[in-house]
Amino acid sequence: MKLGKVLSIQITSNANDKLSNMEQVQAVAGMGLEGDRYHKRIGTYSKKHDESREATFIEAEALEALAADYHIELNGPESRRNITTRGVALNHLVGRKFKAGQAIFRGIRLCEPCGHLEEVSGKPVQKGLIHRGGLRAQIVESGLVCVGDEIESL
Repeated sequence: MKLGKVLSIQITSNANDKLSNMEQVQAVAGMGLEGDRYHKRIGTYSKKHDESREATFIEAEALEALAADYHIELNGPESRRNITTRGVALNHLVGRKFKAGQAIFRGIRLCEPCGHLEEVSGKPVQKGLIHRGGLRAQIVESGLVCVGDEIESL
């Protein structure tokens, strides 16, 4: 069943650097998104590999609600999440497999906002993103993910 689509893709090769928009990215099972800090095991929280950090997702609708409810503008790269979606209730994907482009993911847990996000973005976003800060996911099967790809429930 189609849930929504990939609106944007963001990665960075270093822990505290700004994320850059990409048109596509290779999702590598057991590793992360090729070129991203967690794929290279140099992310802020990379001391021990955590399958839930292989890919992170955030809803465009959550960023829009943050702006409407709290008057805080935060775009995809500023969110520190890898993939921005539209039309997908990400919280409902915890414990479920889903497909984005050619890759298959499993939602592990919510990606609640933290002090690091506030520090790096310079914006007080924690309160406004509680329970809508995104989804942490494991990459179950490798594949290419492109902007505009459908996200499907499996």
